[in-house]
Amino acid sequence: MGWIIALAVLVGIALLPIGIRGVYRESTAGVWVLIGPLKFRLYPAKPKAKKTSSQPKKGGNKNAKKGGSLSDFYPIVRTVLDFLEQLRRKVRVKDFELKVILAGDDPCNLAVNYGRAWAALGSLMPQLDRFLSIRKKNVEVECDFVAETTKVYVKVDATLSLARAFSLGARHGIKIIKDILKLKKLRKGGAEL
Repeated sequence: MGWIIALAVLVGIALLPIGIRGVYRESTAGVWVLIGPLKFRLYPAKPKAKKTSSQPKKGGNKNAKKGGSLSDFYPIVRTVLDFLEQLRRKVRVKDFELKVILAGDDPCNLAVNYGRAWAALGSLMPQLDRFLSIRKKNVEVECDFVAETTKVYVKVDATLSLARAFSLGARHGIKIIKDILKLKKLRKGGAEL
């Protein structure tokens, strides 16, 4: 009986949706991590007390980082791009909100801008639908005759089950590790990529 409970707990954890919420409103942004029903704020982080340093900053960077050959990293780049393509297919956007509030006191200009905004959104939304799986969408354009600047509000809740995240990470992580090991051998004069 205990193994059934353990299996049920493992299946529940594997199906637990993890995700990210990004919100932009009135020149501020926020990012939260979503784990099931829980929400943890990543950005803006809580301010930390600043430490004062009595040592003066040294000028120049003696240990400047040097890059390697770009062609050596092509296999890694291909693997990362493949990972991003697979991730795009697995991520589910649960909630997408976009609200554009147009500002202006001239009704004629506002009407023209209103039409332009809907035309731009009309061409953007099919591209988003093709690129992402969006479950719930709310897109609005409003006019505000007393506001001085046009404002935008965006909210995106994107989730991925823990099992899918682990399988993608394991599959592509192993490929990246293999590519890095091949690169190290190549630098030592061993194998070729």
